[in-house]
Amino acid sequence: MRFSIKYPFCRGLLHASPFFAFVLFLSGPDCAFSVERERFAVGGNSAFVILPPVSSRVKEPTPWVWYAPSLGGRHPNRDEQWMIDRLHAAGIALAGIDVGESYGSPKGVTVYQEFYKHMTAKRGYSTKPVLLARSRGGLMLYNWAVSHAGCVGGIAGIYPVCNIASYPGIQRAAPAFELTRQELEDSLTKFNPVDNLQALATKQVPIFHLQGDLDRVVPHEENSGLLASRYRALGGSVEIELVRGQGHNMWLGWFESETLTQFMIKRCLGD
Repeated sequence: MRFSIKYPFCRGLLHASPFFAFVLFLSGPDCAFSVERERFAVGGNSAFVILPPVSSRVKEPTPWVWYAPSLGGRHPNRDEQWMIDRLHAAGIALAGIDVGESYGSPKGVTVYQEFYKHMTAKRGYSTKPVLLARSRGGLMLYNWAVSHAGCVGGIAGIYPVCNIASYPGIQRAAPAFELTRQELEDSLTKFNPVDNLQALATKQVPIFHLQGDLDRVVPHEENSGLLASRYRALGGSVEIELVRGQGHNMWLGWFESETLTQFMIKRCLGD
C-alpha cells in the first residue's frame, strides 16, 4: 500500500475538509511527510519504506537506513523530516519494522532478520544498511547487529539504549525475553549490547552516537559512554558527540545534525 502525502499543514486541513480528515485517518502519524511511504507486512509485523523521489533514486541495490523503533507506526515522523530529505537527496531510502517493545529480545531479532532478508533478497536493497537507533531502538538494532555484523554498513544513534540494566531495567525487560527477572539477570551478558561488541569490532563497523550530558533516562555513562570505551578497547571505531545541556528530549538538534546525517550518507554509499 502506497501513500503520497503532500500536506504538511495536517491539522489545519483536518478541520477544513472531511476529505482530508479521511486521508489523514489512512495515512496516520506520517502525514507530515511530503514523500512516498509504502506499508507492507513481514511475518505478520507492520513494516514500511520511505522512498526517495523518483528523480533521486539509484540503481539497485538501493542504499537504505534501517530505523528503530517503529512502535505502531509512530516513528519516524515529522521530527526526522530534515534528515530524511537529505537522505533522499542522496538516493537513500529509510525503512523499518515494528516489533513492539522487544527490548532486543531473541524473538524481536528473529523478526528483524526476516525483515532484512525481505529487503535484500526480495526488494533489491543493499546488503549493508546503516542502522539508525533512536532511544530504545538501540537495544533492537544492536542485538540484531551483533549477530549479523557482516551485514552492517554502520551504526548511528540518537541517545540510543545500549544497556538493558540501565533502561528499561531487568525487571521491566524480562517478559519480552520470556524470562523471569532472575533468569534475565543471570544471562544478561548474553543479551546486552555493551557485552557483545566483538563481532562488530572485528568487522570494523563504524559507530556514531549523539548523546546528551543531562540524559537521565538513558545516561551517557551507562550507555554510549560504556559502549564507546569497550568498543575502542576491542579496536573498533566509534565517535560519541556529547551535547552539553541536553537530555532525553525532542531538541531539534538531534534530528538536524549535519554530522550524523553525513555519517549515514557516507556509510550508505560506501565512502
